[in-house]
Amino acid sequence: MAEVQQDTQGSTEDTLRFLDMVGLFGTQAMIALGKLANPATGKAEKNLPAARLFIDTLEMLESKTKGNLNSDETKVLRATLTDLRLMFVEETKSPQTPEKPSEPAKPAEGAADDPKVKFRKTYD
Repeated sequence: MAEVQQDTQGSTEDTLRFLDMVGLFGTQAMIALGKLANPATGKAEKNLPAARLFIDTLEMLESKTKGNLNSDETKVLRATLTDLRLMFVEETKSPQTPEKPSEPAKPAEGAADDPKVKFRKTYD
């Protein structure tokens, strides 16, 4: 049976690599959420399936490394996931394209004289 090595301290170099990797996936998720400009195009673009993939990957890392991370690694990973999850929910609830307010319906000829019309809203 293979023995799992428990290294609760880890090397500083490994910690930095892990934090860089979390930052990399976090940044890619933010680009996919449209929160940061895509460096290739210079524009903020939404790609929610890609964002979900990066978030899912970080969640997998969290579950696979449980009990093997130092406190700094755990804090950064949890904070990153929390922020990304909130942004993802925010983006899935907001419309994909901003909607233009609809034009008010114009009353029919003589509607102002109609006693059945109790009030009429006017817009500037």
